[in-house]
Order: sequence, then structure tokens, then C-alpha cells
Amino acid sequence: MIKAFFLKYFELAFWVTALIALGVSHPTEATHFTLCPLKLMGINWCPGCGLGHSIAFLLQGDFINSFHAHWLGLPALIIILYRICDLIRQNISKPLYILSKPL
Repeated sequence: MIKAFFLKYFELAFWVTALIALGVSHPTEATHFTLCPLKLMGINWCPGCGLGHSIAFLLQGDFINSFHAHWLGLPALIIILYRICDLIRQNISKPLYILSKPL
């Protein structure tokens, strides 16, 4: 049962957590702990980091800096929000059944 629950809601929880983390982050501050392999190698420019900064700026209402960080920030945010809505719709329409083997 726990595995079925985990599999059903993992992606939804991942995307919601990611957007909350980006929403509370401050992209203009100096960098802190990172998992970015390019930043760990000393390369300052990374398209993934730029996309994350762009979404963070968007969630804070700063559209100009968002576009300067990465021009695909708005389309990426729209796609992620659509995916979250789609996952919510799928999970509400399909209840989680407890699978049990007959004795």
C-alpha cells in the first residue's frame, strides 16, 4: 500500500516542492550549496541554473530579470503548472485501492 501511494503521488509532490523551493529562494544572492555539476567544475554559466533563476524571478513577480536569466522561464513555468494540474486531476479521478491477494 505504501509503495502504491508513493508511486501515485511522487511526481506531484516533486513538482510542488520544487516550485515552493524556487518561490522562497533569492536568486540575486550569492550562491550557496549546489548540486549543479557545471558550477561544481567552476563554470559560472549553466542553462539549468538560469532556468531555475528565471522561474524564481517569475514567482516573485520580477518579469524583466526573469527574461534576462533565461528566456524559456515563462514557458517552463506554464508547462510545470499544467503538469501539476494534470497530475491532480488524474489522482482525484482514480482513487487509491488497496490491492490484496485472495487467500
